[in-house]
Amino acid sequence: MVTKFNANGWVEFIAGFRSPQGRFQIVRIMPQDKGEPSYRVKGENEAFERIARESELRHPGEI
Repeated sequence: MVTKFNANGWVEFIAGFRSPQGRFQIVRIMPQDKGEPSYRVKGENEAFERIARESELRHPGEI
């Protein structure tokens, strides 16, 4: 499976309704969800992890 992001890399959520703010580190690349790669990510200031699809993420500073 080809992915846009690498494990241990940093990403941001694409701005939108209820999108979390800040940088998130990719903890693990997960199996595809609805035909696209998904990732387990952890926020810099969060004590928990969340799962995000590739279409919800971008490289930090990317517009």
